[in-house]
Amino acid sequence: MSRYMTWFIAFALATWILSRLPFTELIQTISNLQLPQWMVWTCLNLLVIALLTGRWLVLTRAMALPCSFLQLLRVRQAGQLISFVTPGPQFGGEPLQIYWLWRNYSVPIHSAFLALGLDRFYELWINFAVLLLAALTLLTTRSATFVDWHLIAFVLLGLIGLMGLFGWFVLRQPSRIKVWIKRLTQSWHDNKRLGNLDTHLTHLNESLQRVMTTQRPKLGVALTISLLAWAAMTGEFWFLLSLLDVPTDLATFVFLFTVVRLAFLLPLPGGIGSVEAGLFWAFQALTLPLPVAAALIVLIRLRDVIILLTGAVLLPGLQSANNRSTARES
Repeated sequence: MSRYMTWFIAFALATWILSRLPFTELIQTISNLQLPQWMVWTCLNLLVIALLTGRWLVLTRAMALPCSFLQLLRVRQAGQLISFVTPGPQFGGEPLQIYWLWRNYSVPIHSAFLALGLDRFYELWINFAVLLLAALTLLTTRSATFVDWHLIAFVLLGLIGLMGLFGWFVLRQPSRIKVWIKRLTQSWHDNKRLGNLDTHLTHLNESLQRVMTTQRPKLGVALTISLLAWAAMTGEFWFLLSLLDVPTDLATFVFLFTVVRLAFLLPLPGGIGSVEAGLFWAFQALTLPLPVAAALIVLIRLRDVIILLTGAVLLPGLQSANNRSTARES
């Protein structure tokens, strides 16, 4: 019931925001975009997807997993579809991604879990680090003083610190992690899938220790790719603002970019409602024209729809592969 209520609130908020925007001027703004501009925008988004998939490929290579770029791309984009429709900050499709890696590409469960966990750790840590840098940048400007950037920077710094502490604890105290997980799953120990949970946890810890001690160059490459992906996302947002003739001075750009990224972190499916409300408020606060805010919202959502359609196209192939594997086993 709460899931449906979350979706209802998200769509109601988005509908209310969009109902207040002048659609005649919005359509005129969108129609002014030329084909070369659409092509550049498409290439920037493809670059982001390729870099994020490439980061995952580097991490799987560090673990000596036999996954190809195209296989990981299929799993990633199909998982993005599930994550988008799941209430939460862009997460939710991970269990299915682990299942697809195991079922379709013969990746051991512990290896699939670790590969995806490392990828998500990079994603979250870099996300918070970029937002922290943005908040610190806004602290040095005189614009957007109506937001308490000190508080936001403090929260982001705390999240980064907690993630670092969690990583240290996993690396240095694996036995405690194992005991905690076994207690958490104690009522499921009779399940045949979880009967060898202790073995999976042992293999998971061994793989993690091996990656951290022998594959540091590849971990550095994954970090570099993460930064390049964020540079591409930043460039894509800058390109959108320039297309719509939004003033792109540093303070305005960083403020709008930070509002959008923070809105995506709120517990609403795909940031529906929160992104629209955030941009609507930000454009009003900066006394920028609302039709341009509407055009920016439409372009962002158009990008999301295309990514979701890609995941929807790839999802049946993964499911049919699951069915074929099940048939062979039986």
